[in-house]
Amino acid sequence: MLGGILAVILLVFVGTGAIPVVSAAYTFLAIPVHAVVNHYRKAAPYTPRVAIVIPAWNEGAVIGASIDRLMALEYPLESLRLYVVDDASTDDTPDVVRRKAKQYPGNVFHLRREKGGEGKAHTLNHGIRVVLEDDWMQALLVMDADVIYTPNSLRRMTRHLADPAVGAVSAYIREGSKDKNYLTRFIALEYVLSQPAARRAQNVLGAQACLAGGAQLHSRENLLAIGGQIDTSSLAEDTITTFETQLKGRTVVFEPLAVVLAEEPGSIDALWKQRLRWARGNVTVTSRYRNIWFRPSKDHKLGTISFGIVWFSLWLLPIAMVLSSIGLVGLLLLQSDLATVLFRALWITAACTFTFTLALAVQLDGELTRKTWREVLTFPGIISMLVMLTAFFPGLLLEWLPSLFGAQLTETGLFWITLSIYIWISVSMLGAWLARRIEKTRVGRVLSPALIYLVGYGSLLCAITFDSYIKELRHAEAKWDKTEKTGRVTA
Repeated sequence: MLGGILAVILLVFVGTGAIPVVSAAYTFLAIPVHAVVNHYRKAAPYTPRVAIVIPAWNEGAVIGASIDRLMALEYPLESLRLYVVDDASTDDTPDVVRRKAKQYPGNVFHLRREKGGEGKAHTLNHGIRVVLEDDWMQALLVMDADVIYTPNSLRRMTRHLADPAVGAVSAYIREGSKDKNYLTRFIALEYVLSQPAARRAQNVLGAQACLAGGAQLHSRENLLAIGGQIDTSSLAEDTITTFETQLKGRTVVFEPLAVVLAEEPGSIDALWKQRLRWARGNVTVTSRYRNIWFRPSKDHKLGTISFGIVWFSLWLLPIAMVLSSIGLVGLLLLQSDLATVLFRALWITAACTFTFTLALAVQLDGELTRKTWREVLTFPGIISMLVMLTAFFPGLLLEWLPSLFGAQLTETGLFWITLSIYIWISVSMLGAWLARRIEKTRVGRVLSPALIYLVGYGSLLCAITFDSYIKELRHAEAKWDKTEKTGRVTA
């Protein structure tokens, strides 16, 4: 009796590991529907008066070029104003912005905050208060100081505001560093999967998870409806703004053809800090909106079953990985044949999903994925790919390879290899953690990239999310760590 109950619990654990895989498959299967279910029928040529608020702290190296590019957008200059909010910068940012204000009179404005370091949201709100003092602004664009908007990007975003039901529009943030390394190439591929892929699917589902922090356009009416300011109580102000827009009954649209180039972290440590901030912000969002999850509403689609599964599948993915490992190992120790069956089912499904999603990503941004072909091939991790092969062809690792070297596996050896395969999905996160620990050492310069290729970029992201669980349980201080930008982005 007790053994039967334990077996059922272990089966549930393994099933938990399948939920993120099925959720990803469901999401990506919705993407082709975007060709039919999209917002373009309600969009129209529309160029409202746009106020661009740019938070800037010590951005002297990039802010001048950013202003010049914005002034060169395919957009009527008389309908464009730039407000650079200088967050008590200690470099030459104020001087650069003042020079640009003289160069573009009536278009560029310098706003100074004497007290800085409070975070991006406070800086943005300083500019938003100024913008709302008169009636000139019809739409507000929030962006980062270092990003590059392609010439037609803003025009492609504003066309959606021709529909009064649309409250906000987001663009495709594309990794644009000119000196790419292995990590920025992985990030570039991740952004293809999470934006022109997953956010297209969210357009179809009718609920967007997050406006891109460096490319979010709001109608004046929407900005006022959500309180006339950006939330300052969490590290996920962009996600909260996205949720509030939809809860107020307005639509959020992702525009995949509006491309914005951004500089992303080039080291594991910098990426870890950035994504830890995002992950801890999502904890706040999940808790704050606990009353909407899985509660369908006629006013918005954030409470739909599909959106809830997508949200929690990503947020709780590391827990699902650990539970599935525990389930498989437990069934192995119970000497249940179900362990092998479930292992193969789980990994074959994962392999098919990975193949489909990566093939789709190649189609959505062929230019970028051609430059990241190594990362496309190794995105799940080389060892995980071997595990997938083992699921498809069990004799490959357990019979063919030993015989190739003239060896034969004993029953004990087979047990330990099987155990290693079953726990790999969880152990891979430790490999990613180790890659960060040794990155700054002499040997780490070579071993860290090799480890990420071995364990997979996804395992790195899961390790960061797992770290956010630990930080939350310890009630560690949640602070704003600005990602260092060096002007590496290029058009």
